[in-house]
Amino acid sequence: MLNPFSKTFDEEQLKMFDFMQGIKFFERLRQKELARFLPAMHHRKYIMDEVVFFSKDPSQALYLLKSGKVNLTIDIKDNFETIVEVNKGEAFGENSLLENAKRTYTALINSDEAELIVIPHFAIQEIFDSNPKIKAKMMTSLAEYYNANNQRLFRSYRESFGFFSLRQMFE
Repeated sequence: MLNPFSKTFDEEQLKMFDFMQGIKFFERLRQKELARFLPAMHHRKYIMDEVVFFSKDPSQALYLLKSGKVNLTIDIKDNFETIVEVNKGEAFGENSLLENAKRTYTALINSDEAELIVIPHFAIQEIFDSNPKIKAKMMTSLAEYYNANNQRLFRSYRESFGFFSLRQMFE
């Protein structure tokens, strides 16, 4: 039975909620919780080879990819090596969910155009401060994301016959 006192959302908001719930960091949130992010979202368009942010920049926003492609790269001896390609319906800049974090990679547009939804770090922190349940759900998703990355790193290390020092990761 529908609650006549519950908040209703328009079609555009419902589409945005569907989009957001397809992204790892928002998958646990209910519509009412997702709605907290809507006022903070900014739509931004980029073009091919435009840099969204550089490695070592302060982590000032989380990015949701509405269309296009983004390469996440690391700098190796003045060359950019792509570590992953982000596609429509995925997020990057996830360490902006943490306080005082710096970017670990450079984000570079790899399509003629890309449309991103930008959620500023300060807005995320305000939502976290006023709603610990949202923070707990998103931090759980972030921990799972980082755990999966560690598993891939260890698998890659085993398959590469140890051509790099894994010990450095823990120093």
